Amino acid sequence: MAAPPDFSTDRFALKLGLFYAAYFVFGGVQLPFFPLWLESRGLDPRTIGVVIAVPMVVRIIATPIITHQADRRRALKSTLVLASMAATVAMTVLGLVQGAPAILLTFIVAAFAFSPVLSLTDAYALNGLTARGRAYGPVRLWGSVAFIAGNVGAGFLLEWFAPGFLIWLIVGSLAVSVIAALALTPVAAAPHAPDAPRASPKVLLRNPMFLAIALASGMIQSSHALYYGFSTLQWRAAGLDGTIIGLLWGLGVAAEVALFALSGRLPAQLRPTTLIAIGATGAIVRWSAMAFDPPVALLPVLQLLHGGSFAATHLGLMGFMARGVPRELAATAQGFVSTWSGLVNASATFVSGFVYAATGSLAYLVMAAMATVGLVSALTAARRWQSG
Repeated sequence: MAAPPDFSTDRFALKLGLFYAAYFVFGGVQLPFFPLWLESRGLDPRTIGVVIAVPMVVRIIATPIITHQADRRRALKSTLVLASMAATVAMTVLGLVQGAPAILLTFIVAAFAFSPVLSLTDAYALNGLTARGRAYGPVRLWGSVAFIAGNVGAGFLLEWFAPGFLIWLIVGSLAVSVIAALALTPVAAAPHAPDAPRASPKVLLRNPMFLAIALASGMIQSSHALYYGFSTLQWRAAGLDGTIIGLLWGLGVAAEVALFALSGRLPAQLRPTTLIAIGATGAIVRWSAMAFDPPVALLPVLQLLHGGSFAATHLGLMGFMARGVPRELAATAQGFVSTWSGLVNASATFVSGFVYAATGSLAYLVMAAMATVGLVSALTAARRWQSG
């Protein structure tokens, strides 16, 4: 059998890596620094929590509908293009409106567009890369590298420009993602006999293993809500400048990149459930330490745990998706998981704004409790995996 092509010569992987990179620059600016832009518009911490949380509820509606329609119409690429275009337009409008109500409504529209993008991209990636015999992590890592660039670049520019400038960095990165989406290679449709019934999404909802994995992944990933929403404000209040904050975020994602890069060499015996349990353990340690305002010297060590709390969890989820989900339901399954994560994440983000306002960093203990639920669910899935 011929060896899998190098990244440099595999045009499918190259274009996919470029799209991940373009889209994750958007995330690298938006996740840590969007709260600062909201603050610059006069919003208080509670209102910031609401603005960030309410659009997440949109994922519950938008993501399963859009991903399932993409599966039915076998139109992963075209759906990605349309979603990227709509997100770019909506975020442009967001930069022009004034007042909390207008900001909230416009951000909801933007969230409707960008919420399904990662689910669609991961489904597109699994379909195309599996058909080519390639590992997911070494291609996905280019998104994480770009996320670091967004973190560090925006942090550096924050020392030269007012926070109000950040929205235009977000818009610019989304515009580049539209170009990258247009360049993607269409994936081949899943084989389907003309007289065979289509796989129903109910197959997923009746699968205890899928439900346990979705619960575990959703709880662990959503335990990042306080970190995503308020760590920048917390560190800024502690006297750290934008460059240091950007480097801290970048260090966390560097750990993520390292795990993605090595994922193709991980032992075949390492089950997806084990990776998710590792991610949960990393999250529990990380958030428990963050709850007690650790010294600045300890922050880099805690940021390295992002390689577990995020990357190991995500690789475990994607490993299960590749092995345990019918190809023709790839986007639908991603949509279901994203919907559950959106519900939990919205709740966690909404609550975190109020708890953080009342207790400060002790709110991280709530995030540690969420990760503990994820660990229990991952261990439950592991027992099912072993017995089944």
